[in-house]
Amino acid sequence: MWSEFCPAKLNLYLAVTRRREDGFHDLVSVVVKTSLGDTLEARLSEGACDTLACSDEALSCGPDNLVLKAAAAYRAEVSDAPFLSFNLVKRVPYGAGLGGGSSDAAAALRIMNRACAERLDMEVLRGLAARVGSDCPLFLMDGAVVMRGRGDVLTPVPEASQKCFEGKGVIIVKPHFGIATGWAYSSLASAGALIDPVVADAEIADWLMRDSLPPLRNSFQTLVYDKYPCYEVLNARFAQSGLPVLSLTGSGSAAFAFCSALEADGMQGIVRECFGKGAFVQYADII
Repeated sequence: MWSEFCPAKLNLYLAVTRRREDGFHDLVSVVVKTSLGDTLEARLSEGACDTLACSDEALSCGPDNLVLKAAAAYRAEVSDAPFLSFNLVKRVPYGAGLGGGSSDAAAALRIMNRACAERLDMEVLRGLAARVGSDCPLFLMDGAVVMRGRGDVLTPVPEASQKCFEGKGVIIVKPHFGIATGWAYSSLASAGALIDPVVADAEIADWLMRDSLPPLRNSFQTLVYDKYPCYEVLNARFAQSGLPVLSLTGSGSAAFAFCSALEADGMQGIVRECFGKGAFVQYADII
């Protein structure tokens, strides 16, 4: 059996800069991974196809799942790869902007490569990951990363800047609803939320010269918070209690705040009061 941890990601800084001719958007983002994550296991299949089972019955286990798409992409490159039976233990909420599906797909590629005695090098694996999804190559890299382009141009954060994340914890909150990615991106231009790429690159360059956390910027935050006032209600409650406020990650609906474990305990109670039992709330470490 093979097993891989599939961490959730957080966009600490996310500036969407323009809509491209191919319909995608260019962005500049600082991304970290967290100790919140899924687990993907696999064993040799008894049949002549890859299969997937999942602990969350609401999640599709058909060929549209990114795990099986990743396995198919690997098999297109290595035709004699063995067929595998995957089992996904799901902990990362989906439709949250946490990259859970992309992380699962990257784990599937790592498992396929292990099952094939590491036949493909990392550069080739990242190319396969990019075919599966824009966020997938990120999860084949360690530590914090600066993303550019449509998310496919990745630069590791220098070691000196990586140290600012050591020992840092976050609370991750997802309300009971998701946010349609298509709506979020299509609304950016009309809302005046696109950010000048020169400004974004200057802010990242400035951060990399400092010994501090990156600025918490998100092109989608005002747009989403205006449509869903519950975020501001929750942040007002946090502020009244002297607690950190939430910043959006990705296009939502998950949000996060850097905090201590003690602060997270108090924040979890407020989240339950405001969002009810349907909300997801979890303290995690930056890894």
